[in-house]
Amino acid sequence: MSDKFFLDTNVFVYSVTEDDPAKAQVATELIRKALETQKGVVSYQVVQEFFNLATRKFEKRLPVDVRDSYLNLVFRPMLRVHSSLALYTAALAMQGKHQLQWYDALIVCAAEQAGCGILYSEDLQHGQRFGSLQIVNPFLY
Repeated sequence: MSDKFFLDTNVFVYSVTEDDPAKAQVATELIRKALETQKGVVSYQVVQEFFNLATRKFEKRLPVDVRDSYLNLVFRPMLRVHSSLALYTAALAMQGKHQLQWYDALIVCAAEQAGCGILYSEDLQHGQRFGSLQIVNPFLY
């Protein structure tokens, strides 16, 4: 099993919002581990979803300088999966086979394409497996 791991958008959201301090602590630790070990992976989808929320949906929107820093210091080192026809084709097949929502299928396929062993997300069933990829909800406590 690979030691690389994929972080879903909700990990980043919890790291910058004040709604749930316990989740913020878990999220911050996962991001720290991802950056320190260079084993963390995200896709363009995660970056796009995060900034859509940070600029339009957060109660306290992130200032531009914070967004720039987050992009360059957090996302840039982990951004390893780009949108592609191969990703979309795999996600369509995944969606049909496992009855996943479109964006969940894209996340799962991006994690698989990056060769990750774990996908940290609260949006999918904890413990579920897709081949060698295991879903882990880091916020279960």
